[in-house]
Amino acid sequence: MPTIELLDEETIDKIAAGEVIERPASIVKELVENAIDAGATSITVEIKEGGISFIRVTDNGEGIPKDQIKKAFFRHATSKLRNVNDLETLHSLGFRGEALSSIAAVSQVELMTKTKDELVGNRYVIEGAMEKEFSEVGVPCGTTIIVRNIFFNTPARRKFLKTSLTEGGYISDVCEHLALSSPNIAFKFINAGQMKFNTSGDGDLKEVIYRIYGRDIAKELIPISRQMRGISMNGYLGKPVLNRSNRNFEKFFVNKRYIKSSLLSNAAELGYKQYLMQHKFPFFVLDIDVDTTALDVNVHPTKMEIKFNNEELISDFLESSIEGVLRVNEMMPEVLLQQEAKPVALASRERGPEPFEVIRKSEEINDHDFDDQKDTENRQAQSITEPKEQVVARLFGNNEEIPTKLVSNVIKAQDVVYASDPIQLNLFEEKLLSEDAMAKYRIVGQVFDTYWMFTYEDKLLIMDQHAAHEKIKYESILKKLKNREINSQELNPPIILTLSGNEKSMLEKFRESFEAIGYEIEDFGGGEVAIRTVPLDLYGLNEKEVFLEVLDELCALGSVRAVPDVFNNRIATMACKAAVKGNTEMTQDEVWTLLKELMTLENPYNCPHGRPTIITMTHYELDKKFKRIV
Repeated sequence: MPTIELLDEETIDKIAAGEVIERPASIVKELVENAIDAGATSITVEIKEGGISFIRVTDNGEGIPKDQIKKAFFRHATSKLRNVNDLETLHSLGFRGEALSSIAAVSQVELMTKTKDELVGNRYVIEGAMEKEFSEVGVPCGTTIIVRNIFFNTPARRKFLKTSLTEGGYISDVCEHLALSSPNIAFKFINAGQMKFNTSGDGDLKEVIYRIYGRDIAKELIPISRQMRGISMNGYLGKPVLNRSNRNFEKFFVNKRYIKSSLLSNAAELGYKQYLMQHKFPFFVLDIDVDTTALDVNVHPTKMEIKFNNEELISDFLESSIEGVLRVNEMMPEVLLQQEAKPVALASRERGPEPFEVIRKSEEINDHDFDDQKDTENRQAQSITEPKEQVVARLFGNNEEIPTKLVSNVIKAQDVVYASDPIQLNLFEEKLLSEDAMAKYRIVGQVFDTYWMFTYEDKLLIMDQHAAHEKIKYESILKKLKNREINSQELNPPIILTLSGNEKSMLEKFRESFEAIGYEIEDFGGGEVAIRTVPLDLYGLNEKEVFLEVLDELCALGSVRAVPDVFNNRIATMACKAAVKGNTEMTQDEVWTLLKELMTLENPYNCPHGRPTIITMTHYELDKKFKRIV
């Protein structure tokens, strides 16, 4: 048997560094998090060659006292906690005390720092965990850390790095996440001498989204702010039109820390479920605050994974909050016949410190596009926080010709805003799908035996008859399921299924839910079961397939989700196959009935699969297409 030996410190350092420092992006993340914890209000990140050869992070934080500089590079040396009990009350991003020692173990590090109480700063150089220089230097308050030649002493690790372009992309993602998590900090990111983005640090999350993702994204956002049982959530939801083919634009921050969580992603996607097609994912930036005792961030050295004490509570809160906000916003897509000109690139603002430069907080934002948008929002916010009588007087004066309905809408909006749980409402536009609006509809006709066209004031509305009828049937069946009004249909012969151990376990767990809506299921020996009756609405719709799909989804979700809603949704969706199809003629009376039923729904804008039921096109767009407007 080989002899057991203790590893030397150099080997231990390099092994430990491998857990924390995976690539240049890991270094940037750790250094910027340290800057945030140090109270910085401005942070600049500059890289060259994807961060492989050069990384510089400059901040205007508290700095490191001279007598603590060397100690900061020891393994497990930290100012964030003192004992294991402090892990339950952590508010800092860093706490493990591994970052600086791990970075110094595999790269060449130069640190320059000064506190406000010191007359001069200090410069400390350490390479591969070996001290090279410690001297005084003239620098302003704050800290600058330069990291050169990552993995210079571990070539086996260095060869697994990607190209400079790819590694730079990873760093860009990290910087974007950090900027989104802290809109009160001015961030600047420079890659190979080119400014990639910078933010003002004025605390406006929407401004940060605008800087990073551009105007087209920023204009399609819906604010969200919800609280429940010690959990609060703020941020922005992207309208369904911003859907993506992957989850890269789902941004979660828990207590200001960017995390990846399948639990939160599943809950958010269920909140969007009615508005997105299958295999499409939403855009959102959500900042969730939870009591530190209700979660565990000490799961992995990268601190990007997290565990919640009550997963079902936070999952339900997230789903219901998102669904509730989307429900009160009209989600009818507008068709643009003429492609809008792309905005001219905006001039970069000189925000954030260059090395040793203190942030000039008095500078104004120069990007007029975003400022104009903010001014408009501020005016709208002001108009709905004044007393309603004052709003009406300011907007309309004594003009008796103003329509009573318009004044009434303003007063209704004021009442909504003063409610304990405010919702968004447009003061001057009634919804297109409403009984009042329908009185002004005029049917143009049916095209391709599928789509019905209506005019309403200056808009053309186009309805997909199948999607609309499907949504109506979906809501009807779902209501029956929830009210236990479903009748059963006997199967002769019964359906015999062979289930896996996991499927059988999940069936036993939710057997009562199946039986409550009309299933009669008997054990048939071994892993087999016999389905003797099914809900009447599902009869003739491939009963075996429907049952297995429901069971598969239950197995995928496990015990975390509140299953009845998922259970009912799956069955109702399958039952919608009975809806009127496209390429089917309908009379005008049938269409009017369809429209009236559609308008009674909470979300009449999307079918159960996320496809739109109605789209709209403006008179103005048609005029542009026919060159009536140049």
